[in-house]
Amino acid sequence: MALAQDFTEIVEAQPDDWTDLELDLRIFDETRYVDAAVLLTTCNAQPYSKHDWHWRLVVAHRFGHAAGVPAVHLALKLLDDAGMVGELALREVRTGRAEVVEMWGRTESVREEYKRLWAQ
Repeated sequence: MALAQDFTEIVEAQPDDWTDLELDLRIFDETRYVDAAVLLTTCNAQPYSKHDWHWRLVVAHRFGHAAGVPAVHLALKLLDDAGMVGELALREVRTGRAEVVEMWGRTESVREEYKRLWAQ
């Protein structure tokens, strides 16, 4: 199965309150490692050294210091389009954290928008 499709299935299987995913990625043809590394810069993949897996992908759901779902999907689609075959493994899912936003001095419309976003 294609890497982008695998990623989509992993994301869709998560509860709505997930905040971060950590995935490991391995490509099967290691002679194409450098080509894959270039394509994975779009999602800030973190290379492993001396490990069975090649990269760690950290994905943020709605906020956070990680790559967004569209960026990771695009990077994996680029690998698929380049004919690179590999596998993904979900290592960790974090849920239930909420963004802390200072609301002092904000207008009521901004406060209502944040309430609407976090009520989902």
